[in-house]
Amino acid sequence: MSSKESILSRIRSHTGTRYEQPEITLDAIHYEDKTGQFSESLKAAGGAAVVLQAGEDINELIRKHFPDAKRIASNLSEITCATFDPDSVSDPRELNNTDLAIVEGCFGVAENGAVWITQQVKHKALYFISTGLVILINKEDLVNNMHEAYKRVEGTDYKYGFFVSGPSKTADIEQALVFGAHGPMNVLVILR
Repeated sequence: MSSKESILSRIRSHTGTRYEQPEITLDAIHYEDKTGQFSESLKAAGGAAVVLQAGEDINELIRKHFPDAKRIASNLSEITCATFDPDSVSDPRELNNTDLAIVEGCFGVAENGAVWITQQVKHKALYFISTGLVILINKEDLVNNMHEAYKRVEGTDYKYGFFVSGPSKTADIEQALVFGAHGPMNVLVILR
């Protein structure tokens, strides 16, 4: 008998009553106005959310929020303000100096303003290397809390995925908050 088996055997012999794992029931938070809560949560995280109004041009809305962006990346057909397709570059280092990336998000979380994004571009560096990030999601694709979010992600097939809530930020012990330390300095979520 190995030392591991010996140790486990001694533990089992001294174990008293065994208990089954209890069923976990959860009364997680729900919001009457998921869109409003999502917007407030994202604002608290340093980002912004806007609702695309009926008849409003999404490209004009993006240009309004990022008027100085020159190098704009997007592989979405509806985005005509993009200046290049990020999937056309062979080396992700060519994405450096991208002012704005416009990408599709899967769904948003009202509780914390996070958006679940799966890799829908050739190089995942695009999500982190651009100065600004615009994420498009449908208003109907908002969930209340992270419990609902993980249930929604569970069992789905994706190559790479992550939650993003606002711009990249870091703070040190001197309480100096820096935006854009490890990713975009500005994040805008457009709810369609």
